[in-house]
Amino acid sequence: MTSPRPLPPPLAMSPAVETSISTSTSSVTASTKTNEPTSSPLPVKPSPEPAPPAYRPHPKPGYPTCKLRTECRDLSHDGADVFFTKTEVSRDLLAAVTAVLSVLYKPSQSNSHIPGTRSVTLILRPMDGVAYTIGNELDSDHNEIHFSLDYISKIPSEPQSRQKNEIQGVMVHEMVHCWQWNGYNTAPGGLIEGMADFVRLKAGLSPPHWKKERKENWDGGYQHTGYFLDWIEGCYGEGSVRRVNEALMNQRYNEEAFWMGLFGKQVKELWDEYCKTMPKEGAVENKHEEEGLMGGATVEENGPKTKDFLEKVLE
Repeated sequence: MTSPRPLPPPLAMSPAVETSISTSTSSVTASTKTNEPTSSPLPVKPSPEPAPPAYRPHPKPGYPTCKLRTECRDLSHDGADVFFTKTEVSRDLLAAVTAVLSVLYKPSQSNSHIPGTRSVTLILRPMDGVAYTIGNELDSDHNEIHFSLDYISKIPSEPQSRQKNEIQGVMVHEMVHCWQWNGYNTAPGGLIEGMADFVRLKAGLSPPHWKKERKENWDGGYQHTGYFLDWIEGCYGEGSVRRVNEALMNQRYNEEAFWMGLFGKQVKELWDEYCKTMPKEGAVENKHEEEGLMGGATVEENGPKTKDFLEKVLE
């Protein structure tokens, strides 16, 4: 049995090797200590405040619109030639709508106080009379204005603007019937027609033969009642006739309660006061005497307010 071989003695490291190991160890230790976190925390940036919402103004309320159509049933008629020569149909129909709404209403966001008229069709055809307006048999929100070509053909051609102004005036009058309230069909016909001519008067489209006249009844209709309503507008403030129209929106017409509620007086009292502003024999406020069918006044002769209103509406 052989005796175990003795272990060799440990090798002695040279000084160079020991120094190298020691230096390397020190380097590692130092590196480790350098990467340790510091005791003071890093400053935290505050989160920015949310930006205020962008300002979005509410759109200004505007008037409702409707579809406008024109139908001519006899293009060979002399009246058709006059109509299409003297008018810009789409522009003048839109101007009539704008004139009516601007006098009878103030716009709102909902416009629920304005009738929901969806279309107006202007029908030019040979017939007696001047014009009339009817609702569609199936839907009263669709209206037809029937305008006589025979009448149009007879409007005097002088001065130059006479035919255009008369056509516009009739269209404004009839357009009122497409947008006004009538107290569930209980308002007097004279009041309905008087409001239509009041709007025509405010639009500066009154023909020169119109007169302020003394008559027994206030509701004689047309320009007779139109001038009376214009007097009320002057005495009780702008928008008075607008109030008359809007009062007919949700109530049936009761003459005593209706006028008393609006102006604190009976309509006969108002009419008597109006008549006192005229001479006993009556007066022709429009300075032009009646001349034939329509007379010869121009828009310019009716004064600067007329011209300004038309320019504003027709922009």
